[in-house]
Amino acid sequence: MLFKQQALLRQKLFVLGSLAIGSVLYLVARVGTLDRLQPICPIESRLPPPEPEQIPLRTLQFKRGLLHELRKGNATKEQIRLHNLVQQLPRAIIIGVRKGGTRALLEMLNLHPAVVKASQEIHFFDNDQNYARGIDWYREKMPFSFPHQITIEKSPAYFITEEVPERIFKMNSSIKLLIIVREPTTRAVSDYTQVLEGKERKNKTYHKFEKLAVDSGTCEVNTKYKAVRTSIYTKHLERWLKYFPVEQFHIVDGDRLITDPLPELQLVERFLNLPSRISQYNLYFNATRGFYCLRFNIVFNKCLAGSKGRIHPEVDPLVATKLQKFFHPFNQKFYQITGRTFNWP
Repeated sequence: MLFKQQALLRQKLFVLGSLAIGSVLYLVARVGTLDRLQPICPIESRLPPPEPEQIPLRTLQFKRGLLHELRKGNATKEQIRLHNLVQQLPRAIIIGVRKGGTRALLEMLNLHPAVVKASQEIHFFDNDQNYARGIDWYREKMPFSFPHQITIEKSPAYFITEEVPERIFKMNSSIKLLIIVREPTTRAVSDYTQVLEGKERKNKTYHKFEKLAVDSGTCEVNTKYKAVRTSIYTKHLERWLKYFPVEQFHIVDGDRLITDPLPELQLVERFLNLPSRISQYNLYFNATRGFYCLRFNIVFNKCLAGSKGRIHPEVDPLVATKLQKFFHPFNQKFYQITGRTFNWP
């Protein structure tokens, strides 16, 4: 009886041992097969190829964090060195026009992770004293940025100042130039309104718009009035075209930027050869302000200064019509030169 039990136990152990050895041999064979397959179909090959030259996602965080510290003067030289930050000359400049929407355009373009803006108007090319300080002084006024980013500044006086086109050409003959325009009469009234507000703040009196815009002696449009003269866009543009081809200019519709900004910003992205990054998510309408505000991310929003959207004084309809008729032939020539038509009266 004992002999039979021992024989049965040896038989069970033999069966279990055979199964264990078989399992081991199967696993060894399987691993060998996988090893042979790995070079043929590596896991990496099943991942989608990376997009070429993507803008690093960290850029936006640095623009809101480290670059903000740099503007305040709090970042160290070590931080600047580690992150490969530089002060670059602008590769694009918003040259005008005054009261056309230059600040709104600059702030909206700053939504793009590849764009860094100069916070203040530098007035380098239109101010003789600043220009005499040299190009290194100008560069030092630029914000810190990553090498792949584009620095943009805006100074609306550039568009109407005679010396500026040649000076910018000497710095960079291939620079991209942005001009934002509004309907000329509306722009002139907006220009007047800003000056009027400044006078009232200082308790100074100021002439009515109609008295400034129309010569009381001849009853003709007063082209010596700066607000009128600035709105003759084609006269100023012709001076720029002596130095730069028309392809280096992009005209932005300032009226449309107020009511529907995204299409205008997408056109600028293409002009600057930037990947499309600004979306409707970045722009939301503020009913209280009557303007679009900016959304950089889930926590950081920004609206334009309260001075934007001043209420214009009522203008005599006869004077407004006279100005519109005066500007009409200049507008037609502007359309012809730039290849962009607006629905201006």
